[in-house]
Amino acid sequence: MSRLLLRKGGCHISQFQMMRYLVTDPKYGFLKQLGINIENPGLYDGRWGGSGKLIESISPATGKVIAKVRESTPQEASNAITEARKAWPQWASIPMPARGDIVRQIGDELRKHLEPLGRLVSLEMGKILPEGIGEVQEFIDICDYAVGLSRTLPGSIFPSERKNHALLEKWNPLGVIGIISAFNFPIAVYGWNSAIALVCGNTVVWKEALSTPLIAIATTKIIASVLERNGIPGSVASLITGGPDVGETLVNDKRVPLISFTGSTNVGRQVALKIQERFGRSLLELGGNNALIVAQDADLEMAVRAAVFSCVGTAGQRCTTTRRLILHKKIKDEFLGKLKTAYKSIMDRVGDPLDEGVLYGPLHNQPAVDAYKAAIQKAVEAGGTIEFGGKQIQRPGFYVEPTVISGLPARAEIVQQETFAPIVYILEVNSLEEAIDFNNGVEQGLSSSLFTKSIGNVFQWIGSHGSDCGIVNVNIGTSGAEIGGAFGGEKATGGGRESGSDAWKHYMRRATVTINYGNELPLAQGIKFE
Repeated sequence: MSRLLLRKGGCHISQFQMMRYLVTDPKYGFLKQLGINIENPGLYDGRWGGSGKLIESISPATGKVIAKVRESTPQEASNAITEARKAWPQWASIPMPARGDIVRQIGDELRKHLEPLGRLVSLEMGKILPEGIGEVQEFIDICDYAVGLSRTLPGSIFPSERKNHALLEKWNPLGVIGIISAFNFPIAVYGWNSAIALVCGNTVVWKEALSTPLIAIATTKIIASVLERNGIPGSVASLITGGPDVGETLVNDKRVPLISFTGSTNVGRQVALKIQERFGRSLLELGGNNALIVAQDADLEMAVRAAVFSCVGTAGQRCTTTRRLILHKKIKDEFLGKLKTAYKSIMDRVGDPLDEGVLYGPLHNQPAVDAYKAAIQKAVEAGGTIEFGGKQIQRPGFYVEPTVISGLPARAEIVQQETFAPIVYILEVNSLEEAIDFNNGVEQGLSSSLFTKSIGNVFQWIGSHGSDCGIVNVNIGTSGAEIGGAFGGEKATGGGRESGSDAWKHYMRRATVTINYGNELPLAQGIKFE
């Protein structure tokens, strides 16, 4: 298959070599189901191209190297864009329902590989297996959503003020869509973008995170098999591998009208400026400093359960992770006591994310551990008190304790920052108004949640003077989003929207069409020019 992709200009990844410790461990037998020949850990299934430097894929659970992948060069990334642009007219000319059927087949193929692909997510990214499988399920779900969209994507007809005129709105594909994804959701974010973009008639070029190349390779193999089976060039869904220089090639290329970027606010700001300079479009999913508010009348048991997953799920490495717990002073001590009890039970379920029963896995890499330690030190120096955790766990891999810190003001510098680790700050308030002020008092605006039984509180929270985030929840945590609703945030989160609702509009251009089907030539606004 890979040789076919080379002839069609499909994917620019070279061989990778599996490390021998995987060959003898039956735990990793799922790799064979993904076409990775672990019994001959030499070249993988032919070459896909690529002549850049070797990069290492490291298991967060062990700290060991899983594989070495040869990345693309900037020139090879440019070549991938060329091939994707060549394939675009053929792809766009296919009727939208027929494109939807191909995306349906992609979803079906992902279903066949749901468990092994989910295991690969856990192996390479580090999230626990139920989350790894759930992430692949997100891609499957968005394929289903895109299939429906392929038969329902709307246009508009407006009343014309001119006799014998029709005023229409028509949506057309943009061309080549660049997708730059992050390590923490190495499949789902690509799925959100690619399924919708493909149905809308675009081709895609994907640059995955530098530290999760195997997931991208396996996913692309699955998609490519469906495309080839339908006589479609593999370059319709191309993959490039590499670091910032490869990403900059994608960002700076005028042949890529839209870049969907998921990552930090600082990098996203630079990406947006570069794209704006060439009058391109950007879809940004950046940082989150998410708050969960617990009102005086909240169901505390339910709020604690939600807070635990929102704070420590994926070891705090979700953009929707709860970073701030805003508690009414009358329930603060009781809530905090229950939270610490729940955290203690989590510590009994720490382990390899591939093992059954594990609830809490590692951070992704050593830089994440370093950032965790630096944030805790800064918080303590600023007067914070560690209520729980605060240390690295002494075992192989990149494990740290989930951490709760109290005693800092809401405007403290470290509280205002997003640390991509399982650290949550406890903030005390006297009213919902004060809680909303704290929630809104950070530069990010992604996800937020309020626990209350008061209908008045609910409508105050979701109203014009309530949460200023893109995701506003009531009696559920800040993490977890369904594909039917648009996902994204405001302010320094970037303002982008992916997945459901009308997020498809990002991937298309709008044309206002006026058709004169009469024999006269009237002007709008009654202007006479005779």
